[in-house]
Amino acid sequence: MKKRKRKPSKSLPKVYPNSAGIDIGAQFHVVAIPPELDAEPIRTFKSFTGDLYRLVDWLKEKEITTVAMESTGIYWIPLYEMLQACEIEVFLVNARDTKQVPGRKSDVNDAEWLQQLHQYGLLRSSFLPNQEIARLRAYMRQRERLVEYAAAHIQHMQKALHQMNLQLNHVVSDITGITGMRIIRGILGGIHDPRILATYRDVRCKASMETIEKALEGHYHPEHLFALGQAVGLYDTYQKCVVDCDQEIANVLESLRLPEQPTDPLPKPRHRTRQPNELNFDVREALYAMIGVDLTQIHGFGPYLALKMVSECGTDMSKWPTAKHFTSWLCLSPGNKISGGKLLSSATRRTTNRASALLRLSAVNVGKTDTAMGAFYRRLAMRIGKNKAVTATARKIAVMFYNVLRFGMDYQDPGADIYEERYRERVISNLTRRAHKFGFELMAVTEPEGVS
Repeated sequence: MKKRKRKPSKSLPKVYPNSAGIDIGAQFHVVAIPPELDAEPIRTFKSFTGDLYRLVDWLKEKEITTVAMESTGIYWIPLYEMLQACEIEVFLVNARDTKQVPGRKSDVNDAEWLQQLHQYGLLRSSFLPNQEIARLRAYMRQRERLVEYAAAHIQHMQKALHQMNLQLNHVVSDITGITGMRIIRGILGGIHDPRILATYRDVRCKASMETIEKALEGHYHPEHLFALGQAVGLYDTYQKCVVDCDQEIANVLESLRLPEQPTDPLPKPRHRTRQPNELNFDVREALYAMIGVDLTQIHGFGPYLALKMVSECGTDMSKWPTAKHFTSWLCLSPGNKISGGKLLSSATRRTTNRASALLRLSAVNVGKTDTAMGAFYRRLAMRIGKNKAVTATARKIAVMFYNVLRFGMDYQDPGADIYEERYRERVISNLTRRAHKFGFELMAVTEPEGVS
């Protein structure tokens, strides 16, 4: 019998022929390039700065144009910045797309597998903001850490007060407010008479002087006073660091101002109450000068939340072709797990995206308002549960955020009443259509006249 001739298999086209794959590590990096470019295509370099320069020089010598690497911790940042400075395009890829490594797991296999996938164009680059937005994001994240550290020392202050049986946190809403800090600093200054300490009460405090005097009767032991003093000192230190961080954030926003400022005046704020942990400058005005629109007009967006969203997503929404791409990146859109023509799951993917967490927080706050978005949230919460309602509302807010930044659209809230009326019209229209389909006619029920 004659042997059948095998047809030559068509190989995948190489999208990036001069590409490299780098497996990032804490102490060393493994680099793989195409075998035809070097006799030793896989090399290991230490993570010292001098070794990184030799790594970059080797890639430039072999005329490598693109590099794929995983975002391992924070170890990728120095090498990424050096490759960017040498005009080598870097694809920072998600580990989820490359975790199925054939063969035994090792750093060499990881680097080689990254290079193979990348040269055929099978890896997608993750979103990375430009340098100025990255600076803003770093300052904002540092500020959040400082606020968290300060909050821990507030708990230490409360613990020391309770150990002395001083119930200050039960008579004032915030011990770090004007009344609370006056009393605490008076205690540390050696004043232990409850009647004198009660006179430090601010006029806006709801508790009376008699109530505060009773709450400050306790045992002022020296060891607890020492712990209270250290907690207050550390709290003051972190508050000073927060002020310094606010100044750096203001400088970055000033450098990002539009060359041509918007001619329309800044709209009036919807809320005039000062939020806790707010920045020490006018965030609305700085953001308006930076992007030319007022994001705080979107319900659920305060100045601080709007600034954090801009620091996480940037201002260039063209990196996502449509709003659906943006919501998919945020993991707020339904999943699409299909096998054999059957939908296995439509649950949203789990994510650690900070912007997604901010939008979910905004959705919860919107659900308490008398707005169209609030009515949408409450209707879904009653029908499918609060968790899914939060996700759906967060997706709606994300679409509004995208449209405002991408197309400059103005947000106009129709109100909860108009939303409920439109929802009622949609339900009646659907019922009328279904009744007509089955040969029936939908009629309104008229209430019978009262019998006199």
